[in-house]
Amino acid sequence: MENFESKENREWGAGEQVENNNAQCPMTAVAPLEETPRPHCLPNAPCPIPKTQLLLYLIPIIGFFPSLWTLYGGQASREQLAVSRLSITLALTWLLGYLLLSTGATTSDFFSLRLFILNSFLTSGYFIVSVWLMLRLMQGKSGRLPGFSTLAERVFSKYLS
Repeated sequence: MENFESKENREWGAGEQVENNNAQCPMTAVAPLEETPRPHCLPNAPCPIPKTQLLLYLIPIIGFFPSLWTLYGGQASREQLAVSRLSITLALTWLLGYLLLSTGATTSDFFSLRLFILNSFLTSGYFIVSVWLMLRLMQGKSGRLPGFSTLAERVFSKYLS
C-alpha cells in the first residue's frame, strides 16, 4: 500500500486508515483547516458513476432532458455519454413513430384503428425497453441495445459531443 501513497496523502491522512465497506470511492480522511477535503480515488479503485444518475437518463420521456443536458455539458464519463445517447435515440425514435402513426390514424378512414393499435404497441414497447434497461443497469450489466446504441454513437457523437 505504501507504493500508492503520495506525499500529499500522508500529509492529509496522517496515516489514519478509515475502513468503510459501503464506500464506493475512497476519500482522504483529514484535510487541513483552510482546505476542503478533496475526493481521492485510489489507482486500483475507480470511482463509479452513481446508478441513480444513469437511471434518471432512462426514464421514459422525462429522461430525455437530463440526457440532453449531459451531452451538451461535456463533463461526463464515457458510460454517461453512452446512456445519454441511447436515451435520446430511443425518445426521438418513439416520438417520430408516435407522430407518424397518429397522423396516419387521423387522416385514414380504413386503417385508423389499426394505426392506433400500432401506436399503442410502439409506446408500450418504448416503456418496456426503458424499464428493462433500467433493470439491467441496477444489476450491474451493460446498458446497451445492439441496433440503437450503434446508431446513437454514429449520429449523436458527431453533433452533440
